[in-house]
Amino acid sequence: MIQASDSAEGGCRCGRVRFRVVGPPLFTAACHCRGCQRMTGSAFSVSGGYPVEKFALIAGDTVIGGLHGATRHHFCSHCMSWLFTRPEGIDAFVNVRTTLLDVPPGEPPFLETCTAELLPWAQTGATHSFESYPPPDAFGPLVAEFTARRTGG
Repeated sequence: MIQASDSAEGGCRCGRVRFRVVGPPLFTAACHCRGCQRMTGSAFSVSGGYPVEKFALIAGDTVIGGLHGATRHHFCSHCMSWLFTRPEGIDAFVNVRTTLLDVPPGEPPFLETCTAELLPWAQTGATHSFESYPPPDAFGPLVAEFTARRTGG
């Protein structure tokens, strides 16, 4: 069970589903893909990758939405807010919609993905940009850089 110390909570629009994250994310990101544009009704989705053991639902249940494939997009069954994603083939982290935190982050996302599909006016201020998704071997150095920037190291 996740403890409440050094944690943040968030939830869906109607409040029926609540979640908790403990500690900082491994990274923050904006995704410009057409799928995220369609699921958010906006120019991009904003998220934070949290270690799976640092994330917990604390109230309510979710349903799968979006494409019903190997990547699982979790939504509130009542208000249909898109809460988090469990990416296909990646069991180490949960991709949480950080705008749903009770206190959303004030800084820009660290990286942005799928910039080949970005709307030309949608600027995020991200430090790193990728035309598609970063290759798997890029995540270790990206996480290390994000952590160093966050901790001043």
